[in-house]
Amino acid sequence: MTDTSTRPAEPVGRGHEGVARARILDAASELIYANGIRGTSADRIIEAAGITKVTFYRHFRTKTDLVVAYLERQAELEQGAFLAARVEGDGIRSLQNIAGFIGAASCLPGFRGCAFINAAAETPDAGDPVRSVVEAHRSWMRDFFAATAADAGAPDPEATARRLMMLRDGAMVAGYLGDPDEISATLEEAFRVALGR
Repeated sequence: MTDTSTRPAEPVGRGHEGVARARILDAASELIYANGIRGTSADRIIEAAGITKVTFYRHFRTKTDLVVAYLERQAELEQGAFLAARVEGDGIRSLQNIAGFIGAASCLPGFRGCAFINAAAETPDAGDPVRSVVEAHRSWMRDFFAATAADAGAPDPEATARRLMMLRDGAMVAGYLGDPDEISATLEEAFRVALGR
């Protein structure tokens, strides 16, 4: 999931190189999320970032390197949002917050579903570095859901985490295709059912 309506602040104290890298990642994040990996050329990113090809390739030797960096940035943002939604020891409240977060994200202009599901759909080779980043993030999310399920008193937190993950994935697709206003309430209800509440 990504918020394409805001751009991260330029890094402070990193000098020209840090600013150039941030500009490349900002442009890549916006373009790849909106148009997909295959639909976004290095030339489009270079133009949007306002940099030279030399500068681009100094920071990212290949497009795969750039896509990996883009997904790592998205993972950091999404994990931060999930951690902010968590209420220690109160799994039900945590899941309510997450359902609200997903519903709100799906209302943002330019929402196109989950950046990680989208990237995986475009990268069929399981050994590709892009798929490794996708799996690392999804593994983090399953662990997060397992801890949240344990907080909610689920008898089998690991099995519950798998269900919660599937519900989250479905909500991301529904948010892109359906009515975002219904996502939060429906997802919260589905989370409760998965917990046996």
